[in-house]
Amino acid sequence: MNERGQATIEALALVPVFVAVGLGLLQLLAVGYAGVLAGNAAEAGALAIARGGDPRAEVRRALPGWSAAHARMTVEGGRVRVRLRAPSPLRALAERLQVTATAAVEAP
Repeated sequence: MNERGQATIEALALVPVFVAVGLGLLQLLAVGYAGVLAGNAAEAGALAIARGGDPRAEVRRALPGWSAAHARMTVEGGRVRVRLRAPSPLRALAERLQVTATAAVEAP
């Protein structure tokens, strides 16, 4: 076998490593995006409380369709907590990658 062929085979062996690293980075981005969505939704719910609206409806409205199915919210007084599961191809991993955001308003 010549040297050029050996280098090709070694490079081919690294392809699964690059794919795994790329998928890991995409998963981290998905978790970060889910965190931003949860924060925005919690803030929308808190603002709804401040103006006397329905915080649960505002949280649902603030979330895109795919994430609304994976969101859980609690409203206690002036505090809104949104827990969102980040999208992941592995269900067991997705359940462990939940993000939580809280927003609150105080009575004047």
